[in-house]
Amino acid sequence: MLPECQPQPEPECRVLSIQSHVVRGFVGNKSAAFPLQVLGFEVDLVNSVQFSNHTGYTRDTSFLDKVMEIIQELRRQNPKLVYVCDPVMGDKRNGDGYMYVPENLLPVYKGKVVPLADIITPNQYEAEILAGKKMNTEKEAIEVMDVLHAMGPDTVVITSSDLPSALGDNYLVTLGSQRKVIAGGLRVTERIRMEIPKVDAVFVGTGDLFAAMLLAWTHQHPNNLKIACEKTVSALQHIVTRTISNAKALAGVGKKPSAAQLELRVVQSKEQIENPEIIIHATTI
Repeated sequence: MLPECQPQPEPECRVLSIQSHVVRGFVGNKSAAFPLQVLGFEVDLVNSVQFSNHTGYTRDTSFLDKVMEIIQELRRQNPKLVYVCDPVMGDKRNGDGYMYVPENLLPVYKGKVVPLADIITPNQYEAEILAGKKMNTEKEAIEVMDVLHAMGPDTVVITSSDLPSALGDNYLVTLGSQRKVIAGGLRVTERIRMEIPKVDAVFVGTGDLFAAMLLAWTHQHPNNLKIACEKTVSALQHIVTRTISNAKALAGVGKKPSAAQLELRVVQSKEQIENPEIIIHATTI
């Protein structure tokens, strides 16, 4: 008789996701959990707040302090822990920046939150207020990302910006920068740029979805920011395209879709999340 082989446990990747929760729609943990699970992660959820639908974000310094305590304790237990931070503080509207959280959260993000992060995913306005520098050109954007690197994170992805695009005014620009060590111990920085078609609609939850998928794909491709961003952005573009198409069908000919009709079609896009066709390509800068 052959000896019985002891079965080996399956490898496990576990994510602790601390975000808001909504009963209806996809924002916060509702937006992040499904794609992470589809991509093979066990997801533990801590809901910072629970609402019926989208209303807002973290607004309390004591809550941020508590999250930092959790991150530090988890990192003591597991030095390989990767902390992804989407510093949700504000955005631009008609060219002007505005904060939708109290301004006293900014020094907490700058002094405590960002320095602990491995990966951060700010939009342009958030990157500018964290770095204390404006970015109107690609060169200035690189300088902003370098300031953010100096604060702690090895990976910085500015999810959207209004930098000039060679493809025209109908494109947003995403920028990424990753510090890494290559053979021989040499420390280098990889920088990428992506041009993303603008859409004539307003969504909620896309930033949360972006951060979740970027976590998954940087885990799969830890030393290739270009591929990780291409998969993340392409999957998001597939979801947005599906959402708009469905919203227009629900609204009817000549009618503008409502916010409810524009809720992200995340579950219906399972195949595109799991195996995204690359439709948005990154260039190295």
